[in-house]
Formats: sequence, structure tokens, C-alpha cells
Amino acid sequence: MQGGCTFRAGPSNDHVTTIASDPAWLAHRYDPAQDAVHFRQTPREAHGRATFLTDEYLGAASPTVMARAQAVTQAGPQAPLHFVLHSAFCCSTLLARAFDAPGLAMGLKEPVILNDLIGWQLRGGDGRQIAAVLDGVLTLLARPFAPGEAVVIKPSNVVNAMAPLMLQLRPQARALLLHAPLRVFLGSVARKGMDGRIWVRELLLKQLRQGLHVFGFAGEDYLGQTDLQVAAMGWLAQHALFARLAAQFGPQVATLDSETLMARPDKAMAALCRLFGVPLDVPAVVKGPIFSSHSKFGQAFTAEDRAAERAAEAAHADEIEKVAVWAEAVAKAAGVPLHLPRPLLP
Repeated sequence: MQGGCTFRAGPSNDHVTTIASDPAWLAHRYDPAQDAVHFRQTPREAHGRATFLTDEYLGAASPTVMARAQAVTQAGPQAPLHFVLHSAFCCSTLLARAFDAPGLAMGLKEPVILNDLIGWQLRGGDGRQIAAVLDGVLTLLARPFAPGEAVVIKPSNVVNAMAPLMLQLRPQARALLLHAPLRVFLGSVARKGMDGRIWVRELLLKQLRQGLHVFGFAGEDYLGQTDLQVAAMGWLAQHALFARLAAQFGPQVATLDSETLMARPDKAMAALCRLFGVPLDVPAVVKGPIFSSHSKFGQAFTAEDRAAERAAEAAHADEIEKVAVWAEAVAKAAGVPLHLPRPLLP
């Protein structure tokens, strides 16, 4: 586990009750060796400033460590819990920010504790133990900052493999399955240069171990693929998962692509509010800073800025198109629909 924290057993019952029931103490990390949760003090305004709920953005802090079972028992009332599941580079952070609405909802942006469970799973953790811990972790993440608020979790996309279990554990939860269209996703990877190309290969390694690739390729086949082909395969694996989630969970989920979201933000946000049961002031959200600033860096970001950003993809246009056509053929052979069922908007 990252962080080098040492388990400190036996905090007082009053201390446990105070921290475990207070959402300002974020359930930040999980240590399976000690079956312990690391809490760090993270007030609401710190959530607003942080791009993601990682130490990189939250800053250094000394955690309070307590036994998971004890913390879950003392967690207190639960908020309605919903999810924005995404395949990366598709405005998911923007949506999480939109649900930071005091009195109505709180959006949690990629809580690391869920990544810890994925890491435990990839190291061979027992599935039944992981499921029990996940149930408790969701309880701790669902503590409302104010009475009547919902909690909307936007996990890291590596957590998608755990989505079926999360939705089974929380049948009242609703999930938006958000993606960028294939060519848009490939363009995002291409313009990120080496960082983007390394990231898609790291994602592929995790997805292979999670059993998400059912396309008939062997490991050596992936070694022979270009970086953008690997990116396309990662996208297809998540797209196939989203299609299975839509078939399995029906009205519990809805699907949306980033281009539709940005072209029709008012209708998309209104439909998403209905799905989650959160009555945001949609016109104010759409006209406000959330939709007019960069979701990760905070500066003003207009439609013209978005178009200029995509102009940087021109040098990769030939490769993007060839890989997209190839990936569409792979999808057809594997029976993966390029247009997902259960669209949020008709």
C-alpha cells in the first residue's frame, strides 16, 4: 500500500464515532493486511479545489487509521448513492463537479480507496472478502455532507471492472455509463503524447488481468499492436462492459457520450438529474463556470478552446482513422455494439 502509514489500533470509541460519522473525514485508503481504513480530514472546500481525491491534489496529511468493521458500524446515516462510470477523456470530472451542490448532492472524484480494492483484487485477493470490504467502503463514501444530499461517485476508470458488484450491492443506486466516441478517444490519447500512450498500455495490462478482453487476441498479439490500437482495444473492452451492464441492470443505468453531453448540455443534465433524483438548477449549472472552465485545470475553456485543442490531433488523423476502422471491424466480429443501449437522451 502506498503512503507508508502504520496501523494504530484502538482509538477511543468517541474518536471513532466522530470520525467515522463525519464526511469531512474522507475514507481515503484501505489496507487489506490490517483490514483498516485510513481517514484523512477533507472538508467540502478541499473537494472543490482538488481535481481528484489523491494526495497529489489534496496535499500531505497524517491519516487516522481504524479497523474497517468498527468504522462501518459507526458510519451513521447513508445518502442516496449514484455513480458516473466512464471510459476516460469524456467529461466525467465535469459531471462530478456539477454535483457539488450544497444541500442537494456531493460529487466524489476518483476516491483512491476504490483503487486500493482493485489493487488488492489484481494481487489475488479473495473475491468474497473484497465484496464485503467494498460494501463497507461504499457505506463510508455515502456519508452525506448535509441532510438530504445524495452522493455521486466518479471512480477511476480502472474501477469499472468492479461496477457489476457495486450495482449489485447498491440496487437503489443509478449509474451513468459515460464514454467518448472512439475517434474522439483516440485523438485524446494521441495528443497526450508519450504520457497518453504509456497510460493506455498500463490500462491494457490491468484489463487483461481483470478478464475484460474477450476478443480472441493473445498477449503476443497486443505486443504487435501500435499504441493507438492498444488504446482502441482498451476502449472496446470498456464499451463491451458497458453494454453488458446495460443488459444486466436495465433501468438502473443509462448511457451517454461526451459529444452529446457537450452539444446538448441542458437536456443531458436535466435527464441525469432525473436519473439520480437530484433537483439541480440545470440552467444555472450549464451557464455557470463548470461548463465554461477546464474540468481538470480550472482555467476558462470555451467551445473554441476545445476545437483548438482537437486541431492538435491533425498530425495523427491518418493513424486515428485507420485504427478506428480496424477497431470497428474487431467490435463487429466480437458482437460489441458501437452505439450503446439505454441512452440517457433519445
